[in-house]
Amino acid sequence: MSDRASQTTAQAKRPIQLFRNLSAKIASVPMILTALVVFVGGTAWTVTHSFTSSRLLPKLDFVGFDQYERLWNTRRWMISIENLAIYGICSLILTLLIGFTLAALLDRKIRFENTFRTIFLYPFALSFVVTGLAWQWILNPDFGLQEVVRGWGWESFAFDPLNNSEIVIFGILIAGIWQGSGLIMCIMLAGLRGIDEDIWKAARVDGIGTVKTYVRIIIPMMRPVFITALVLIASGIIKLYDLVVAQTNGGPGISSEVPAKYVIEYMFRAQNLGQGFAASTMMLVSVIVILIPWAYLEFGGRKRG
Repeated sequence: MSDRASQTTAQAKRPIQLFRNLSAKIASVPMILTALVVFVGGTAWTVTHSFTSSRLLPKLDFVGFDQYERLWNTRRWMISIENLAIYGICSLILTLLIGFTLAALLDRKIRFENTFRTIFLYPFALSFVVTGLAWQWILNPDFGLQEVVRGWGWESFAFDPLNNSEIVIFGILIAGIWQGSGLIMCIMLAGLRGIDEDIWKAARVDGIGTVKTYVRIIIPMMRPVFITALVLIASGIIKLYDLVVAQTNGGPGISSEVPAKYVIEYMFRAQNLGQGFAASTMMLVSVIVILIPWAYLEFGGRKRG
C-alpha cells in the first residue's frame, strides 16, 4: 500500500513540476526554435545538398556519393586534412602544456603577477587576422626574425617557414599557439586557484615533490578544467581559417590549405556548392566522431556510476 501511495504522490507532483519556472521555459522557446531552425535545419539542408550536383545555385539533382568520391580523390583536400591533423595535434599538446606551465608559475604568487597575466592574455584580445599579419611580418626573411638574427652576426641563420612548403604549417602553428596560450593559462589558473591549500600542505608533510603533486593530485582534480580547455582548443582547430588567409593565403601553392578554406573556396569562388557542401559535411562528421566517444565517456560513465 505504501508503494502505491508513493507512486500516486509522485504522479500528482509531475504536473506541478511541469509548470514550475514556467516563465523561464516560455522565455527559452524562441532560442530553442532558433537553434532548431538555424542550426539543425541548416545542417540538414547542407547534408542533403551535398548529395546533389549543385553548382552556382542549390538544386535537388541527386548524384549519390559522387561529390564525396571527387572530394577524397582531390589532392588539395588531402593536403588540407594532413595540415589540419598536424596543426591540431601540435596545437592541442603545446597550448595545453604552455598554458598550464604559465598558470603553475603564476600560481606561485610571484611579483607583478597581474602584469604578467595581462601580457600573456593580451594576444587573445587580437583578431586572428591581426595576429596572422603580425606574424607574417615577424617571419618575413627580409626584415623579420631572420634578418634581425643575421644583423647580430649569425650570417648563416635561416628561418623562413612561410615560404617553405615543407614546414609552412608550423609557421601558422606558432601564431596560433601565441594567441591561444594566454586564454588557456587563465582557465588553468582559475582551476589552480580553486584547489584547497590544505592539499598542498598535506603533500609537503608527506614529502611529495612539487612535480609529483601536480601529476598525481592536482591535474586529476582539474579534469573538468582540462575538458573545457580541450573543447575550446578543438573548436579553434576545426574552424582554422583566418590565420591561414592572413599569413599565407594557402601558399606556397596549396601547401598550407585547411578544410575551412577549401569549403569557402569551392562554395564562393569555384561556384561549386555541391563540393563545398560535401567538404563541410565531412568537417561535421569529424566533429561528431570526436564528440560521441567523449560524451559517452563523460556522461555515460557518470550515469552508470
